[in-house]
Amino acid sequence: MSMDSTYKGEKLELKIYGQSHSPTIGVYIKGLPSSVAPDEEYTRALMGRRAPGKNKWSTPRSEKDEVIFERADGVLHGYIVNSNTKPKDYASILNKPRPGHADYTGKIKYRDEAAQSGGGIFSGRMTAPLCIAGSIALNELEKRGISIYAHLKKCAGAKDESYYDHGVNDEDFRKKLSVVKTKEFPVVDDAAGSKMKDKIEEARMDCDSVGAVVECVIYGLPAGIGGPIFDGLEGKIANLIYAIPAVKGVEFGAGFAVADMRGSENNDPFRYEGEKVILESNNCGGILGGISVGDAAPLVFDCAFKPTPSISKTQNTIDIKEKVNTDINIEGRHDPCVAPRAVPVVEAAAALAIYDAVLAEESNEDS
Repeated sequence: MSMDSTYKGEKLELKIYGQSHSPTIGVYIKGLPSSVAPDEEYTRALMGRRAPGKNKWSTPRSEKDEVIFERADGVLHGYIVNSNTKPKDYASILNKPRPGHADYTGKIKYRDEAAQSGGGIFSGRMTAPLCIAGSIALNELEKRGISIYAHLKKCAGAKDESYYDHGVNDEDFRKKLSVVKTKEFPVVDDAAGSKMKDKIEEARMDCDSVGAVVECVIYGLPAGIGGPIFDGLEGKIANLIYAIPAVKGVEFGAGFAVADMRGSENNDPFRYEGEKVILESNNCGGILGGISVGDAAPLVFDCAFKPTPSISKTQNTIDIKEKVNTDINIEGRHDPCVAPRAVPVVEAAAALAIYDAVLAEESNEDS
């Protein structure tokens, strides 16, 4: 049974293959316009933001993540050669499923084909091919004036400056967001980032980990992208955001907070500014009826990341070979918080969903 994973959008099709400790990992991309070619510098910059081994709040596993592109029969293939794998770190726990991981369910699904180390295709390492494909989408969207920015909104209780601290189309916040991708730690407010780093270090020293929330804001998206029911933009984006292994929740606009609002509070009034339509608030997150509102308000969503399940504390588990209860101590190299490196992954995943929807809309306009 194949463990490759395939995404089929309206225009794009992706097939991600490989495992955390396999010789190579990569992605095949179908459906790109013939005029689209990868910008290797652009891809390198995005991969550099995701790359491990650069600071104490990420795994010490060091990978160059140099992407090799090949094209044949209309299919773009981007891949990476894994160079720093350590399967021996997992030798003592092969029959002991790690709490919070896919070891147990993966073995049920794939039996002996399931990964023997590193989390296999379920590993956060597999977000690298997602970023390879996402770099193409991000670059093509920027050419259309569509910009996607993400940052750490909250981590272990420490909070960064948020889109909802400002007006609907606040240009100062947009400028602050655009700078985040140049920073080592992906926050708007560096003082808030320092508090987050302290919380992450505290967890690391306690042989534990922490979760976080990433906020993503998309500017310049034209009105009319998406559709009702199965074609809704929220569903298209969520589908790809949930491809990021540690994501456990996605909410658009005010999200779950709308459950405590009245209609008069949640509704976003319309207003003309000259001939331009704007929203006075943006509880809808820039989407109404599954369709983008365009310049009236940017598209905004949050996604929640669980704490890294690989921690050094002793945990209860089972030995599935001996069929007994036991405990486990996880060795190896792991992020005390996955979210800082996941910020560019969120941008990449969102870009793929948006680019696919934009290509579909452009195809409809041409027909």
